[in-house]
Amino acid sequence: MLIAGAILCLVASTAPAPALSAGRTTFSVSSFGAAGNGIADDSEIDGDVLAPPGMGYWPKARRPLQWLNFKWLDGFTIQGTGTVDGQSTLLRSVSPANVSQHWYISGVKPTLIRFYSSFNVSVRNIRITNSPQCHLKFDSSGGIKVKNITISSPGDSLNTDGIHLQNTRDVDIRSSSIGCGDDCISIQTGCSNVHMKNINCNPGHGISLGGLGKDNSLACVSDVFAEHINVENALYGVRIKTWQGGKGTVRNITFSNVRVANVATPIAIDQFYCDAGGGGARCGNRSDAVGITGVAYRRVAGTYTYQPVRLACSDARPCTGVSMADVRRRTAAAALLEVVRRGDGDDRADGHRLPAEEQWIRDAFNQAI
Repeated sequence: MLIAGAILCLVASTAPAPALSAGRTTFSVSSFGAAGNGIADDSEIDGDVLAPPGMGYWPKARRPLQWLNFKWLDGFTIQGTGTVDGQSTLLRSVSPANVSQHWYISGVKPTLIRFYSSFNVSVRNIRITNSPQCHLKFDSSGGIKVKNITISSPGDSLNTDGIHLQNTRDVDIRSSSIGCGDDCISIQTGCSNVHMKNINCNPGHGISLGGLGKDNSLACVSDVFAEHINVENALYGVRIKTWQGGKGTVRNITFSNVRVANVATPIAIDQFYCDAGGGGARCGNRSDAVGITGVAYRRVAGTYTYQPVRLACSDARPCTGVSMADVRRRTAAAALLEVVRRGDGDDRADGHRLPAEEQWIRDAFNQAI
């Protein structure tokens, strides 16, 4: 771990911190107050914590999938006024072949901060920037609180999710700003009771559930609530995406008080999701799908650049219980409205030209489809 002009305090200490010597690039955190006693689990970051500046600095025997990896913790807090910097800008000029040679799994760059099988974890007040891949990940964990953090990476940095949740329950994310090259918040299978409030996403791919059900897998997500969300300069606003052939259910999802600006598609449900690397065989038609039921959109307003709403639901397992109320869109430029609706066996596709000034969709889809 490289610590530049900073102090990393794993345990609060009243003793003065030693001076950082010029020319030194590595330090022992025990010199700055780390007890290492297995009991005191509060970490304060009050400076810049820098990842290694290139692939050659990582261990050669086994390239890590995570840089800072926390496992099997209970009652752990990361807080402070400092920055965790993944320095991924130093990797963007590296060719894909060299990336494949150097990382543990071919082409997969490390997540910056990951919590695994940990409970009652808080992350607050810090800044996380320039991750090679995902910035902050919670896997197989519970009782998670994230507050007042800032995540930032360029909008063209691939696969750099802001916050990634997987098999994690009882999550509260609030009062945070996230800008990245992928989903600002990504919610994957096994997540439930997730609350997001006062989130700014700019740029990125918005708030996403999925992709779920990849490779015919089982996916279950429930009780997700996002309110007072601001999304700007993004590909999507709020989105649910599932792969064909998957199994399971997405249920009881609410998006309310969502503001969008310069967003390509603010509202999307896509049961035909397939990423660019999926290949024709993987993206072919399947007879099963992850079910989507009980999704509510309330008070969504702003500007879009492509289409305001896209609902692409499966014939095999249609979306049910989808409702929208007080949904307002203004075109950033004249655009074509395309709503693809396949629900309850009634397939229909409607398209019409929107006025250049303003399009209202108010109290639409109040009845279940």
